[in-house]
Amino acid sequence: MPGDEPTSRGEQAEAAEREAAKQRILAQAEAERVPVEDTTRAVPDRRWRRDQR
Repeated sequence: MPGDEPTSRGEQAEAAEREAAKQRILAQAEAERVPVEDTTRAVPDRRWRRDQR
């Protein structure tokens, strides 16, 4: 009987769609990733010390 297969065509299609969506998300995340060298370092704000003198 066709329904006895471990995965039906619908389940296979859903799995393929999930995998394609996962790949799109990973590709988008990689495209938006900022290399560590390009990030700005936090500069301490010392203005508050001047105000306390």
